[in-house]
Amino acid sequence: MARRSTMLSRRGLLTGAAAIGGAAALSGGLSACGAASAANPDQIQFWTLLSGGDGGTMADMVAKATGSGAAYDVKTTTLVWGEPYYTKLAMAATGGRPPELAIMHASRVPGYAPGGLLDSWDVARLAELGVSQDDFPEEIWQKGMIGDKVFAVALDAHPTVLMFNPEICDKAGVLDSDGKLRRTESPEEFLDLLGQVGGQTKGSPPLSYGYLGDGSQMFRLFYTFYTQHGASMTFPEGGKAEIDDDIAVESLELMQRLLDGKLAVQRNDYAAALAEFATGRSGLLFTGVWELRSVKEAGVPFDMTAIPTLFGTPAAYADSHAFVLPHQNEVDEHRRDLTYRFVADLLKGSYDWATAGHVPAYLPVTQSPEYAKLTPQSHYAEVAQQVNYDPAAWFTGSASNFHSNFGNAIQPALMTGKDAPGAIDAFRARVDRLLKTQNPVDPDGTWKP
Repeated sequence: MARRSTMLSRRGLLTGAAAIGGAAALSGGLSACGAASAANPDQIQFWTLLSGGDGGTMADMVAKATGSGAAYDVKTTTLVWGEPYYTKLAMAATGGRPPELAIMHASRVPGYAPGGLLDSWDVARLAELGVSQDDFPEEIWQKGMIGDKVFAVALDAHPTVLMFNPEICDKAGVLDSDGKLRRTESPEEFLDLLGQVGGQTKGSPPLSYGYLGDGSQMFRLFYTFYTQHGASMTFPEGGKAEIDDDIAVESLELMQRLLDGKLAVQRNDYAAALAEFATGRSGLLFTGVWELRSVKEAGVPFDMTAIPTLFGTPAAYADSHAFVLPHQNEVDEHRRDLTYRFVADLLKGSYDWATAGHVPAYLPVTQSPEYAKLTPQSHYAEVAQQVNYDPAAWFTGSASNFHSNFGNAIQPALMTGKDAPGAIDAFRARVDRLLKTQNPVDPDGTWKP
């Protein structure tokens, strides 16, 4: 991998990492890969940002991989989700004390590969272990690449989907003979379906969608509708945002139509919307696959499907948890080889990861007879072939300020139901300002993969 002759300074990286994500507080833990690793040559240091149910599932997968006969041992360190994690990861890489392996959202790779913060994967070695490009949906594999180098190998796709209550929807007459939600192919058809479901929700709006103060929630649904037009956004560094204004306005106006107070509560936050659905007050919910576990625990009847294709092109906003190799100043070839084996074992065992709701990226898992019997996960597995990530830029991605900027521009239009064109103009202006700012981990723009 070609890069500048010198790595970023620790001081420069501190400034850059904070700029990528906002004001991230640095605390201890940057030297977590010290004496214990040195004492055990077969130990892999593995950093994750997975907590709660996801963290527990990953712990089980690691335990299974490191069971009897494994050539490696794994020490997992779980750090705080979001910018504290990403800042520590960047600082560890530039400080020369990184873990052998880390989890990163695929959408964050464009902001971290420059400056040499990540090492690329040896695809030939992966192939020897049964992991190749053909084993992944094309869009998911490509998202881990910069130039012709692979910097991230996806564990999953976690898209935005539609949950529905089959009991309420059956009474409303909107299920087909297989118990699936009736197909809708336009905004009008979907609005009509919601109206039918509303007749069975006892005065409560039929659809739950929470967004207040949550730019990520706003962008997920907006970008789903936007990309269903067959459109994309491009953010060229140093240039201006390339956004189709007409499509953007139409996408936002559909969100406004849904948030009319009758089909969905006009001003609702994420937790309240989830509670509406989980207590049976609504029939449908826009959410992410990661909520499968919480809704299941609530005991409400539910199923899951792709968000209906309302503008012609099957598409859904998504991100991926992906495996990355934080840059090592001096690669321990033995541990690097064990890391490859560990990742291959986790991918091959990722059926267990599906229990958390995520769609495994490794196709031999999702195409297996075992997965076909897993419900409701198998009902939305096709969404992994329809994923659309954040537009690539150093400032975009999960837990980034990009989502906050989008939310600040768009929320007033959702709250009032007015001036969608003005909201899109405000969003464009915010992106254009960011595009004038140099990538803090590649300030001179000279890095090449």
